[in-house]
Amino acid sequence: MTTDRHRALSVARRWLGVELDEVSAVEKLVSAVGGSTAILVTLLVCDLVIEGSPTLLVASMGASAVLLFAVPHGQLSQPWPVLVGHIASAAIGVACATALGPTFAAAAAAVGLSIGAMHVFKSIHPPGGATALTAVLGGPAIADMGFEFVLVPVALNAGLMVLLAVAFNGLFPWRRYPAAFADRARGPIDTTPEAIDDPTHRAVLDALREVDSFIDITEEDLIRLHRSLTAAERQQAGTDHAAEDLHLRSSEP
Repeated sequence: MTTDRHRALSVARRWLGVELDEVSAVEKLVSAVGGSTAILVTLLVCDLVIEGSPTLLVASMGASAVLLFAVPHGQLSQPWPVLVGHIASAAIGVACATALGPTFAAAAAAVGLSIGAMHVFKSIHPPGGATALTAVLGGPAIADMGFEFVLVPVALNAGLMVLLAVAFNGLFPWRRYPAAFADRARGPIDTTPEAIDDPTHRAVLDALREVDSFIDITEEDLIRLHRSLTAAERQQAGTDHAAEDLHLRSSEP
């Protein structure tokens, strides 16, 4: 009965997409405090810079805060996707609203074209879709801004969020931002280079093409996972081999 229940739970977790979230309580607290701090500071700075505007902060920046401070090493969270994802999507949203007005067709076109543009520019950032939607359905105040909306508040918001992510995550050695800083901070894996055969850049690209779906992990972290898994596998194989030798010796007459 226990085995059947465990199997049923495993199937349910797989289909529901329950995350493999094994981070510590400290890391969870840091994520929450970081996101809250970033939104507060961005609002305060924009309140000083943007005088008389009703739009200080685009709501989609809340979603960006989740990525920047809860998943700082993810590919979706890196500076290029954040900046280009928001700015390109905002421009597309304004263009669609200008051409079609605040209509359902404009909203659908803005989100679809933004997804395509983010793919083309290698800048997938999900909150960008919300930014595009805001440009179309954000109301008269945003509509009156026209393409100014792209620079202020969108580009300003996104730039501040990235800078705050660099500063805040830099306080914690295990979560540097951008991800390139994390590799230096974490240092080498506890294994010898001779024992590990890293996949080449081409091999990584070929594997990703075979999956043919966007995976939110950097190439560096993919390689680190490969190293860790390979080292653990070889260590386990060595342990099993030693246990087998011990068993054979003990059974000898």
